[in-house]
Amino acid sequence: MFRFTTTERADLHTAVLYAFGEANERLEAALTIDEMRERLRSAGWYAPVAEQDLAGTLKQLVGWGLLDVIFNHAGSFATAEEYERKNLQYSLTKRGEAAFAGVQHTMAMLASAGALQTAVLDAIADRLGELEALLRDPGPGRNRRIFTSLQELEAHLDGLRTNTKQFNGELQRLLRVEGTDLTTFHEVKAATVAYLQEFVTNLEQRADAIAVALDGVARHGVGVLHARALDGADLPKVPGADHATPWLAVRAARWEALRLWFAPEDGGVPELARVRQLHDVARRAIVSLLQVLDRITDSRRRSSSAAADFRTLARWFATAPGEDDAHRLWDAAFGLGPARHAHLGHADAELIPAGVPWAEAEPVEVSALLRSRGRTERMGRTGRVRDVMALRAERRARAEKERAELEAAWSALATTGAMRLSQLGELDHGTFGRLLDLLGRALAEPPDSTGFRRAVTSDGRVEIVLRAPDDGSVAVLRTSEGWFRGSDYLIDIRPPGRGGARGAVGA
Repeated sequence: MFRFTTTERADLHTAVLYAFGEANERLEAALTIDEMRERLRSAGWYAPVAEQDLAGTLKQLVGWGLLDVIFNHAGSFATAEEYERKNLQYSLTKRGEAAFAGVQHTMAMLASAGALQTAVLDAIADRLGELEALLRDPGPGRNRRIFTSLQELEAHLDGLRTNTKQFNGELQRLLRVEGTDLTTFHEVKAATVAYLQEFVTNLEQRADAIAVALDGVARHGVGVLHARALDGADLPKVPGADHATPWLAVRAARWEALRLWFAPEDGGVPELARVRQLHDVARRAIVSLLQVLDRITDSRRRSSSAAADFRTLARWFATAPGEDDAHRLWDAAFGLGPARHAHLGHADAELIPAGVPWAEAEPVEVSALLRSRGRTERMGRTGRVRDVMALRAERRARAEKERAELEAAWSALATTGAMRLSQLGELDHGTFGRLLDLLGRALAEPPDSTGFRRAVTSDGRVEIVLRAPDDGSVAVLRTSEGWFRGSDYLIDIRPPGRGGARGAVGA
């Protein structure tokens, strides 16, 4: 299929295919040889092409099955030459369209750069939420929108997979690069580490939100989703051709890929979802970058060893001019001498002026161990190891108390469905702090297409679904430390994944 890219006339072959591709985009069914000559300039071919070369190129592309020859019997021709030139028309075959698309995809891949985009994760969650809302309406008028939303969802998943693979490949090529300037690599490493850290921020919360949205759509039935999308796709109905079966097979494979990325089905371990492995990939990438930096630094550092240093010092001693020079070299190399007590000071140093030479100052008592053992104090027995059992028990009790307080706070805040913020009434001050943290997390998230905001705690155990009040009412909460006044939001606080949360809040 791609033999046209390996011949001596590969550039001309590619330009001809590009001209036919542009004609296809303008819905032109076929081109004559004269029209092809005019279109080559728009495809980027400005060199003159002989009539024989262009005809040979078209004939070769026809032989490879990339072009088809059409005879225009409906035209009127004045001469035999005009008949030969205008009677033959060329158009792309299905194989030629595939080859042209492959070349375009190859050029796009070479020009693109991989990325880890959190916006794609948010878009996937939004499309799943939109599909779940559309599936609640059984009317056939929603099927077209279901089809377009499903197409957008699959495009976002393909973009996530492609960009992740590209970024990982570029990262591995960065780790294998040779001769990198150390300063430049420092800058690249810092920028890449910061980029990875930004991506993994709230990655688990986004993955949890997508998994919950997937379950919401799955409750309506994946088969129902695909059947309604098929109805909205308006596939051509050709006698003897079944377009629906392969279309549904592709949709099922795409949905399974989505499940593998965010919520493995039938006993699959959530921690093995591919999106959750991105955190490990980012962490390993950071470690690898640091290791490469250390390797580059070590490779540029002068190799050294104690044996090589002693051999060099021996050569210096051998070439020393005299004995005094050898003594000075000894003192400089080893720093050894009889005056090892020079660091000792007088008991009351303020009694001795700073300008008095040490030879004229009062003597300092030197320990006999300094001369015989090289130290000033006699080392005593090692002290006993401190018993930390009581400290461990205290820490364990404190941790259990904090855990109990946290469980009590979540129990006090848990709701059985949607409720107004003002219905919480008076709260303990610690519980009120937990509530403020939940509200802050929810308000920091963007609302979805239905106006809901979702957030979970850092440990993923508690989720809040929040929506602004339609009537603009105000809530007042009281604690032992004071009172709080703010919008009377509709809230639902519960463990993640509990069914019916959105419907409850909407009620």
